[in-house]
Amino acid sequence: MAASETKFHVLAVDDTLIDRKLIEKLLKTSSYQVTAVDSGTKALEFLGLNNNDHQDVEVNLIITDYCMPGMTGYDLLRKIKESSSFKDIPVVIMSSDNIPSRINRCLEGGAEEFFLKPVQLSDVNKLRPHLMKRTQTNVNKRKAMDEIVSPDRTRARYNELEVN
Repeated sequence: MAASETKFHVLAVDDTLIDRKLIEKLLKTSSYQVTAVDSGTKALEFLGLNNNDHQDVEVNLIITDYCMPGMTGYDLLRKIKESSSFKDIPVVIMSSDNIPSRINRCLEGGAEEFFLKPVQLSDVNKLRPHLMKRTQTNVNKRKAMDEIVSPDRTRARYNELEVN
């Protein structure tokens, strides 16, 4: 990995230990920083969304199992998309069940991708474009904000004003 390349942080959520370890290994092999938790509730706690105590957590993508006890991956997706702090984070849903209505529901609810388990390295390779798109969007937003508040731009506008 090049020194200038950003190491993206992925939050992986799966209640099954073997699936969680597999996705964690695949993500780390692809040079991602990974935090793995075993439930949607723990994911919300990690993000600080359970108690509105927004932590200063930099997560670039969330990948979650669909079928989990307590809170499904779809429920987690909805909570993330309802959050003003995390709504722009790409969410990917995984499931061993190939149920078209479930897949469509997740994609319509804001999921970027829906992977069928077992997740493979070729699936993980599909994540980077979503991360790069989000990174580029953030850079563009920062540039736009810099332009708006730039003293040079303000000064130029002020100098163009005619005083009568």
